[in-house]
Amino acid sequence: MPKRTPTTLLRELVSRQIISEDQSILIRDEIKKSGSDLGRYLISKDIISDSDLADLKSELYRLPVVHLTEIEIDREVLKEISEDKVRFYQVSAFAKEGNVLKVGLTDPEDVEALEALKFIAANKGLTLEKYIISYGDLDALTRNYSTLSGEIGKALESFDEELEKEITPAQGKGLEEITADAPVTRIVATVIKYAVESRASDIHIEPFEDRVRTRFRIDGVLATALTLPKNLHSAVITRIKILSDLKIDETRLAQDGRFATKLNNRKIDFRVSTFPTKNGEKVVMRILDPLGGNIDLPDLGYVGQTLEVMERGMTKPFGAILITGPTGSGKSTTLAAMLKRMNTEDINIVTLEDPIEYFVDGVNQSQIHEEIGYTFAEGLRHILRQDPDVVMVGEIRDKETAGLATQAALTGHIVLSTLHTNDAIGVVPRLIDMGVEKYLIPSTLNVAAAQRLLRRLCPDCKLKATANAGETKLIETAIKDMPEQYQKQYLAKSYEIYKPNLENPCKTCGGKAYRGRIGICETLEMTPEFEKIILGTISESAMRQEAKRQGMLTMYQDGILKVLQGIVSLEELLEIAQAGESA
Repeated sequence: MPKRTPTTLLRELVSRQIISEDQSILIRDEIKKSGSDLGRYLISKDIISDSDLADLKSELYRLPVVHLTEIEIDREVLKEISEDKVRFYQVSAFAKEGNVLKVGLTDPEDVEALEALKFIAANKGLTLEKYIISYGDLDALTRNYSTLSGEIGKALESFDEELEKEITPAQGKGLEEITADAPVTRIVATVIKYAVESRASDIHIEPFEDRVRTRFRIDGVLATALTLPKNLHSAVITRIKILSDLKIDETRLAQDGRFATKLNNRKIDFRVSTFPTKNGEKVVMRILDPLGGNIDLPDLGYVGQTLEVMERGMTKPFGAILITGPTGSGKSTTLAAMLKRMNTEDINIVTLEDPIEYFVDGVNQSQIHEEIGYTFAEGLRHILRQDPDVVMVGEIRDKETAGLATQAALTGHIVLSTLHTNDAIGVVPRLIDMGVEKYLIPSTLNVAAAQRLLRRLCPDCKLKATANAGETKLIETAIKDMPEQYQKQYLAKSYEIYKPNLENPCKTCGGKAYRGRIGICETLEMTPEFEKIILGTISESAMRQEAKRQGMLTMYQDGILKVLQGIVSLEELLEIAQAGESA
């Protein structure tokens, strides 16, 4: 059932000029279409912080705010409202005094939630006392219902009991039946559930001599989430293989598969890769966010001049837009966001991907299978017979694919693809290295873009600080090298920047001090001046000079602006920028 949009809150945001009337209409339509919660949507778009939203609701609905981080929660009180109702209605009990049950609400306009609370209270003979709580506090509270290790521990007890029965395939029960038994199924399902709820992008299940380590990659950083006993390894891997439709009895070769499951009424896709090691098979599951198709370029870090260049490139009748960056820099997500913008009824979009990461409704997506000869190059030959307007090629890996993609861009198609170079300027020499004739590049390349991903500072617990002398010098030097409009806007005697709250992070970010990631980007547009440089003696310094003349911000400069806007930390930027320069 789609969520109802709290109209009072939207009207209040408009009256306080936090959003415009037009924005409120767009937000209402987006919420209705996606079924998202309005408050979480506003926070995710950085329209308002979680704590400020709670204060606004308190004032608007005349209910006190309670900060659950400052209260010791009695776990017995949590049982007054079951976990499934807490998650569904986004409410929770947090204290009980006599026959008065104190409950926290995230949406006081949610009539269904209020009716459910009345029913629960009446059944238990309790009186309700309502408060406003933040989403971060609610999420932290729901984690109190159970922990990953706790849930796995219960499943392990059942698994040990099954082992004692000594059931084997030879005794009439197949591997599929064994791994479908409740304990293993619960263990795999619980790991997946916690990974998704932790905003992990990958799950690593790694066997060692005496244990099985499970790690989650959250905001680009791997951290151990759980250690399982070694005797569980085979059953867990087999269960994942069954889900992914992989060969159960093949343990010596790497395999790739995928599966989908539903979690909290939301379909989640997983890309699975197995890899043989001396201690057994390692599995990595990439969690493919189904909301990826709803992400727009500004959400990914493309704003201002970088966004304008991308938009101009997408509106041209033909030519290539090439995204470059290392593995894991968000190139596929950027391509998915571009496809979403270009996906209209009158456009035929065909893609070649390895693998398909984001399913985009209305786009014809094709999976590469190199083992049977269906390569990017072979697929491109067939795509051009499919009457495409837009062609997306997952990656230009070789001379043949580069040549075919260039021909496609030359013959009236928009071509979107990726390369591996250090920066946007490196796209031109890379294409020449791959055998593309110099004279073809100016007429086929519309935009070259480069990006890296940085962790976003948690907006609720980040710490404001005045930049010290060294930091000020770095910021000032970067701004002075930017186009004049940025110098006028940002040059100052001192700079306020933000740092991660590593000592006392809040519960909203799960104690990580960071929440999500954002790109630092640079976009290079083909111009007549660039054409002269390419057709003459290619000089990197001349290309950089032309990029500066057209107002291009480098990734590092874009990062400095995001530092000054309080989105990322300077330390994170320097670490990623230095890694990029040495790549």
